Amino acid sequence: MNWIKKIKHLGQRIKRNFKKNFPTREEIENSKFISLNCCNSSPILKSEIKENLYVCPRCNFNLTINPKFRYDMIFGENNWTTIDPPLPPDNPINFSDSKPYAQRLREARKKSGQKCGVLSCVTKLNDIELVASCLSWDYMAGSIATQESENIIYSVQEAINRRSPYILFAVSGGMKMQEGILSLQQMERMTIAINELKKQKLPFIVVYCAPATAGGTTASITNLSDLCMAERGVTIAFSGKRVIASTVKEELEPDMQKSKWVLEKGFLDMEVERGEIKSKLYNILSIFTKTNIKTDSNSENQNLILEEKKAS
Repeated sequence: MNWIKKIKHLGQRIKRNFKKNFPTREEIENSKFISLNCCNSSPILKSEIKENLYVCPRCNFNLTINPKFRYDMIFGENNWTTIDPPLPPDNPINFSDSKPYAQRLREARKKSGQKCGVLSCVTKLNDIELVASCLSWDYMAGSIATQESENIIYSVQEAINRRSPYILFAVSGGMKMQEGILSLQQMERMTIAINELKKQKLPFIVVYCAPATAGGTTASITNLSDLCMAERGVTIAFSGKRVIASTVKEELEPDMQKSKWVLEKGFLDMEVERGEIKSKLYNILSIFTKTNIKTDSNSENQNLILEEKKAS
């Protein structure tokens, strides 16, 4: 009769869970602590993780951060000016699945605090003026459609007008399929914009950010960079591992598509810690723009890579 005892025990566990008072979303947001879910450790103070740039102090796992925090971290607080171009209308093909696409956009705007999935700005990194765009994971996983593409293209043109480098902080699940072929067309439009930037011999740098960049974003604009770096441990891919595994009918390497693996395969130029991005970007831009070059003892090999890229 062991099965009866098992069912009884299961019923008691379910009953206990029903009686539990789980925290609401509001209570979680207002809590002083946060659960990282990266190294099975205890909750940590939000103030502590913020001081550590949202990197787990125990296992160096990079949490997802929003574009505003990233800009403040790299360029300095109040040291960047938002680019706010006119955007195409919402829901151009009146798409609806489990819920209307227009509703999804409203929810994404409320969650991210942005008009679209890209936040672009004009700023300075020390003494180097530049234009930057950063995708937001909170806005439908950073996916790109007509509005995001328009923002990026407008920002690239701003870089051309200013004769400035252009930096893209990429964190994206790909292209928004809720806009159908219009979304896929943005891959070509962004490619044309970057090619115009290259005709002007202006640097284009991509920084792959946590948690991932995949799909059409990887297949188009990020593949065109003069130099690309990635935060440690991020995923860089086109198709997901499960799709690949089911296609080739083989077991894949456990670290496949992670930044270290991608670096070893030659698809990435460097893997960096989040706190090093500012100094690495400045060293890179100093070489590309022929301004004052500040390096450290670990930068000699990277500078050789940059000089080779510049010469080619």
